[in-house]
Amino acid sequence: MASAAEQLASNLNFSTFAKAEDLKKRLWFTLAALLVYRLGTHIPLPGLNPEAYAQAFRGQAGGILGLFNMFSGGAVQRMAIFALGIMPYISASIIVQLMTSVVPALENLKKEGEQGRKIINQYTRYGTVLLGALQAYGISVGLESGNGLVVDPGIFFRISTVITLLGGTMFLMWLGEQITSRGIGNGISLIIFAGIAAGLPQALAGTLELGRTGALSTTLILAVILIAIAVIAIIVFVERAQRRLLIQYPKRQVGNRMFQGDTSHLPLKLNTSGVIPAIFSSSLLLLPATIAGFANTTALPSWATSIVAALGHGQPLYMLLYGLLIAFFAFFYTAIVFNPKDTADNLKKHGGFIPGIRPGERTAEYIDYVLTRITVIGAIYLVFVCILPEILVSQTGIPLSLGGTSLLIVVSVTLDTVAQIQGHLIAQQYEGLIKKSKLRGGKRGR
Repeated sequence: MASAAEQLASNLNFSTFAKAEDLKKRLWFTLAALLVYRLGTHIPLPGLNPEAYAQAFRGQAGGILGLFNMFSGGAVQRMAIFALGIMPYISASIIVQLMTSVVPALENLKKEGEQGRKIINQYTRYGTVLLGALQAYGISVGLESGNGLVVDPGIFFRISTVITLLGGTMFLMWLGEQITSRGIGNGISLIIFAGIAAGLPQALAGTLELGRTGALSTTLILAVILIAIAVIAIIVFVERAQRRLLIQYPKRQVGNRMFQGDTSHLPLKLNTSGVIPAIFSSSLLLLPATIAGFANTTALPSWATSIVAALGHGQPLYMLLYGLLIAFFAFFYTAIVFNPKDTADNLKKHGGFIPGIRPGERTAEYIDYVLTRITVIGAIYLVFVCILPEILVSQTGIPLSLGGTSLLIVVSVTLDTVAQIQGHLIAQQYEGLIKKSKLRGGKRGR
């Protein structure tokens, strides 16, 4: 039998959306905030020589700068005020999450509920300021070391660069929080989504232009489009897939009445780690190529040059290490964000249990066993989605700007946002049904 929420969801239509005034306000606010973000990615950093920087960036676009440029919506390519993007905040969030597992004080804060979460969020903001300032200073020094990139190098340029780039990151962090509270979806994820999606029209136009000039065959382009659609379908299926563990609650007696025990489910996502493994793996593998690009290539020893060449896109060693790192981070990050022992303790505290499993330690072991098995499937899925674009690039030579990592982010954020919109519509229709029932009750009372 369908649940009440499922029945409401099946009855959603355009008229329900038209009546959802609060939802429309949230959507307009989200679109306006993302428009502000896109405008900021086109405001250049003061004190730079645009032509010299554009030439220098083209030489480093294949390294980690290209990855950061994708996440920042082209701001790194233009060295705009949002060039740092939201990455310092993401890095600080991951570091704080790791520390909550090893620092007892932070672990206790995590268990304190909403108040503890606010304190942890404040620590994350402090970490964002620290990481952002360090990265902005490193960028200013790197720009000054370039040949003619800075018009007037010196301490004033470094200070202004740190203030501008750090201010841009803090503004994006605030903007993301505003989208989360006053808009639709997760603000930070939507900002990254907007940056990636902004490059899709240019990438599609470039591919079609290669097909028009005959550099790529029409059959190959159609085949790649069909493969992309199939991969998107796989991502949608896996990201929505769950392993539900049956949870039962004992019977309750209130006064002289005995109430039947409730049943619910503990949902375990097939891909608990999300896109973090792909981001970490890409960053680590692109780091050697980026360092070698900034260094003098002729000064590098032969063994270092060989390693950099072997770690290039499409090389067998690169794809092997990429897959192994993704699998490792899938298990590692899952262990960080999901603690079976805490889940088992919460179930025991509220009287819930898994049928056939003793509450407490045995329940934690069982949840960990199930989670490990589904994480194997999740890791295989992540490796497949991220490695497939690399194989296509190496075998066909087609310039795929939308790689596995960006495709995961785009599809995952879209699914999450659509789910939240549907949730608002269901709440809107549910409130309407309650009002109607109250009106009918009032008429009967008369």
